[in-house]
Amino acid sequence: MAEYWLISAPGDKTMQQTWESMNNVTSKQNNLCENFKFHIPDLKVGTLDQLVGLSDDLGKLDAYVETTTRKISAYLGDVLEDQRDKLYENLQANNNDLTSYITRFQWDLAKYPTKQSLRNIADIISKQVGQIDADLKTKSAAYNNLKGNLQNLEKKQTGSLLTRNLADLVKKEHFILDSEYLTTLLVIVPKANINDWNVHYEKITDMIVPRSSQLIMQDSDYALVNVTLFKKVVDEFKLHARERKFVVREFVYNEEELAAGKNEITKLVTDKKKQFGPLVRWLKVNFSECFCAWVHVKALRVFVESVLRYGLPVNFQAILIHPNKKSTKRLRDVLQQLYGHLDGSGSSAGGNADNVDIPGLGFGQSEYFPYVYYKLNIDMIETKV
Repeated sequence: MAEYWLISAPGDKTMQQTWESMNNVTSKQNNLCENFKFHIPDLKVGTLDQLVGLSDDLGKLDAYVETTTRKISAYLGDVLEDQRDKLYENLQANNNDLTSYITRFQWDLAKYPTKQSLRNIADIISKQVGQIDADLKTKSAAYNNLKGNLQNLEKKQTGSLLTRNLADLVKKEHFILDSEYLTTLLVIVPKANINDWNVHYEKITDMIVPRSSQLIMQDSDYALVNVTLFKKVVDEFKLHARERKFVVREFVYNEEELAAGKNEITKLVTDKKKQFGPLVRWLKVNFSECFCAWVHVKALRVFVESVLRYGLPVNFQAILIHPNKKSTKRLRDVLQQLYGHLDGSGSSAGGNADNVDIPGLGFGQSEYFPYVYYKLNIDMIETKV
């Protein structure tokens, strides 16, 4: 189960007591979950007004950073294509798997100095992730364009004779070249009509060279044939051919252009291979950056909400809970018994009044509990948020 709960409870005489009493009844006695201490450093509190304003902004930042993190993960899956089964092992946070990172969370003092105000730390994260998001748009657009061009060319190599590139199918000897009066056309004939073509092509217009048609190749639906005629009857031939369901393909045999076409597909294949490695590396690095930033936003939210709920001086224990899937309801009940006294409305509402909007206490968070609570879903392969 990829869902974790990040909660905080006010400190008893010591933080350790808060941890032990909670861990004892949920994990040790009842085996409802696995718990981990979640270390949040001493951050600058600021004023109550600042905290209330920041609480709302952090909610928006949380959603934005998570969305960006999931976008990177999804795009990495797209880029890996037939190696998509390796996506999970490429999704790491600070060189750890995601579970290890959150269960052993350590605040990154180098990136987010605790001497800065909470607002400044939030701004640092916002700018960092905003830049990654912008770079992702640029890099994905360039790579998708290259990939799309390559797919279009490959489709022309393998599609129906009506649409595919004919350059690989024809040879010089199929054409009359450098004639002042004569030209060779390529015609696509439905397989069911091939006998009709063989019997009637010489009579579609005047001035067709007798016995000039050859079968060049056929697929499951169509045959590719050529025919030589005088240039001045080409338009008339096309018109009457179409009436008989014969499709004249526009094609000029030019060896230099054909070579250039082959070179283009080779160049695109090479370019794609060249860009693949650096792009995958960039996505891995920036997935890690965004995921770590996201968990730091969660830590900021826990800190701000805990101060707003439990007051000053700062005295709370943050705990990361990994619920057993079958025991979530029972776990909620046990947490309610433990912390219901923190909030008068909590006991009457069963700790789960829907759509409660209490200023400074989560701003419209759909679930309200007497303790500070945030959910983390670290399944980054499924796009559920």
